[in-house]
Amino acid sequence: MKEEDLSRIKQYPIVEYLERKGVKPVRRTTAYALYCSPLRKETHPSFKVDTEQNLWIDYGEGRGGSIIDLCMRMEGCTLSEAIRRLGQNVPDNGTCSSCNGFAPNNTQPVMAVNGARRLIEISGTLPPHFQEYLTKVRCINLEKAMPFLKCISYEVRGRRYQAIGFANLSGGYELRDDKTFKGTIAPKDITPIFTDRAEPVCIFEGFMDFLSFLSMKEEITNHSLVMNSVSNVARTIRYLNDRHLTHIRSFLDNDEAGRRAVQDFMKAGFHVKDMNIHYKDFKDLNDFHVSRVREQQKRKVQKQTHISITGQNKKSKQVKLKMK
Repeated sequence: MKEEDLSRIKQYPIVEYLERKGVKPVRRTTAYALYCSPLRKETHPSFKVDTEQNLWIDYGEGRGGSIIDLCMRMEGCTLSEAIRRLGQNVPDNGTCSSCNGFAPNNTQPVMAVNGARRLIEISGTLPPHFQEYLTKVRCINLEKAMPFLKCISYEVRGRRYQAIGFANLSGGYELRDDKTFKGTIAPKDITPIFTDRAEPVCIFEGFMDFLSFLSMKEEITNHSLVMNSVSNVARTIRYLNDRHLTHIRSFLDNDEAGRRAVQDFMKAGFHVKDMNIHYKDFKDLNDFHVSRVREQQKRKVQKQTHISITGQNKKSKQVKLKMK
């Protein structure tokens, strides 16, 4: 698929696509359209389309992306099928020069840039080795984490790879494998996760820290935002300012970059509660979470061992009494 064809598909107006599906906006301005989410039942509109950037976000889920992501969600189809269907409605007589050649088994790359990661397939199911990495190594509650994760298949210079994917606001993905690899499927952006309670907003540096927080809590009651890199501090500040959110809790790494980010938030006028005071002896929130879980597991084993030994001692005393 040619890059210009994919770009043309992404420019196809989301509001027009929704109109074709019979979805009408509750409110419309020159910059955005607001809907009751077409992805779930709701009475209060929380699905917004930025008509200038042609991007959508479902505030109830804290997820968004391009028209391709929306088509996949609404029509329950694969990446290649979404591109094929949308390609039938883009300009140039409703055709896309190479959409018909896009293989339905998702074996053709979407992003064609030399040396870049090229997205092949997005799956909602993580293979066993990724599940084991999350639960055993990172101590993540998989049931709570899975709504936020995908298995991303991608290609670099003809070689194929898989990684755990965490979606961002612009339709890109943060990537992590079960070894040491960390990367991104462009575009890179922040990831907001919305709840009924707006402030204070919990700010995380990476998605593994957010998943750790998610695993530690019964439920998340506050808005959260994953920066996906401290390089996104300025973007995070703009995002919060645009929504008039002034109170934040920072869960950043215990390093110089994390400390600078906290200072940047303070300089920008935010009321910041630096939460790393609770894990000041650890590298980051996940490191603290793993240590905490390991300690709980250790105590559980010790308790079970104590109960077992106590039970054996009681049986031994009972046998001695019978012998007497």
